[in-house]
Amino acid sequence: MQMFGSFDALFLARAQFAFTVSFHFIFPAFSIGLASYLMVLEGLWLKTGKGVYANLYRYWLKIFAITFGMGVVSGIVLSYQFGTNWSVFSDKAGPIIGPLMAYEVLTAFFLEAGFLGVMLFGINKVGPKLHFTATCAVAVGTLISAFWILSANSWMQTPTGHEIAANGQFVPGPSWWAIVFNPSFPYRLVHTVIAAFLTTAFVVGAVGAWHLLRDRANPGARKMFSMAMWMAALVAPVQIFAGDMHGLNTLEHQPAKVMAMEGHYQSHPDGAPLILLGIPNSAQQRVDYALEIPKASSLILKHDLNAPLAGLDTVPEDEHPPVGVVFWAFRIMVGLGFAMLGIGLWSLLARARRRLYDWRWLHRAAVVMGPSGFVAVIAGWVTTEVGRQPWTVYGQLRTAQSVAPLDAPAVATSLIAFIIVYFAVFGAGTLYILKLMGKPPEPHEDAVPTRGPVRTAGITPAPAIEGGKP
Repeated sequence: MQMFGSFDALFLARAQFAFTVSFHFIFPAFSIGLASYLMVLEGLWLKTGKGVYANLYRYWLKIFAITFGMGVVSGIVLSYQFGTNWSVFSDKAGPIIGPLMAYEVLTAFFLEAGFLGVMLFGINKVGPKLHFTATCAVAVGTLISAFWILSANSWMQTPTGHEIAANGQFVPGPSWWAIVFNPSFPYRLVHTVIAAFLTTAFVVGAVGAWHLLRDRANPGARKMFSMAMWMAALVAPVQIFAGDMHGLNTLEHQPAKVMAMEGHYQSHPDGAPLILLGIPNSAQQRVDYALEIPKASSLILKHDLNAPLAGLDTVPEDEHPPVGVVFWAFRIMVGLGFAMLGIGLWSLLARARRRLYDWRWLHRAAVVMGPSGFVAVIAGWVTTEVGRQPWTVYGQLRTAQSVAPLDAPAVATSLIAFIIVYFAVFGAGTLYILKLMGKPPEPHEDAVPTRGPVRTAGITPAPAIEGGKP
């Protein structure tokens, strides 16, 4: 407890939420993309009859089940924190946030829960089309869940469509559509969902590359690596474009966040430089040892080399976000995004030369990039959430006004408990997932009778993978 003795309840409550939501975020970021990947695999099996797709489906289904379960469990904790550490925020913003979270449960969670059992345990009990329907339902459910959660978060970033009641609560205005489709929501939704797809692609690519380094002829490893590299090559450029559009939207609605991202303490009336690297010095209001490209920031943000850009000197000091954290988190995210693009382009070159499964350094690089998606989404989340400070509801409710009246020792005790339990439970789950990934995809599954129904419910897709051939 002494290690937290110098911190107040506000800091500890923020640290606790940041810790728990960071653990939680990596699981949905993986399960959203993995559910869609499973849908594609099963759809390709039904279309082509090639057993390799069914084998890969079974391989990744086990990993998806564990990831999905850890995502659900880690998400429940966040809901409790709204009622404990952030009860004032829940009281004031509850009429807006509460219904949005309820819509997520009613539309997404119920859909996922209703079909998840069929997806996980029905592959030998129902017909292939019904099973594929269940897989599609779960994949769509994860996307619907992302829709509502990001709508709620985006409203906190760019609040619109609400009114403030006499008791200080945020209440819905005449139309819920203005709340749901707030100004930053479409950009954040696209950017986050694509990030989830890329996260999954690089995990799949890393696993494929790992096994290619050991057995270049493994058909499952070859197929998953090829599919992942197509995703990297085609989607990484789209993500960079989507991120640029999201940045322009942020400049319009949250300019202080962009100032912190860019390290612009001072205004630049004749074109702002793009600071590539440096050490933000908030005490002196400058970036030390800056490596910069003159006027490039104005070109990116305003599409004009000489366009003026305002700096944090135009923002009240008590409304400055923590520049150092935002500055570096943003660069980690962008740097990894361009590294993903580089791997994608490298794979295209290898594919063009018919060496996709032979270039060992490409495979090694893909293995190293396996965790990059998780790091990038966490860095993006830090950029978004820390850059919003000192506001919970941007421009209208401060974080200091949102925290519950708790004593620091009480929050510190629960934070320590979370740290211990999370590393034990989710650490064990992650190690088990890595163990499953360490096993190569089997060339074929156990055979089942090729004629007649396996059970009265229908026939299994497994006959098509007997011996690894359709």
